[in-house]
Amino acid sequence: MFDRPNWRTSTYTTQDSCVEVADNAPHAVMIRDTKDRSRASLLLTHDAWHAFVQYSKSQ
Repeated sequence: MFDRPNWRTSTYTTQDSCVEVADNAPHAVMIRDTKDRSRASLLLTHDAWHAFVQYSKSQ
């Protein structure tokens, strides 16, 4: 059961590039700007998030 997003930051996050990820929802991964949490979150499927992470690691 999903109650609310469990937001976390990456260990690679710095002061000038802050994002948080919540991946505890059953069908989505949410991404938001840590500097302005009141803005909308980006919502991705788990497959899209996995593809993004794999791509990022290869760069």
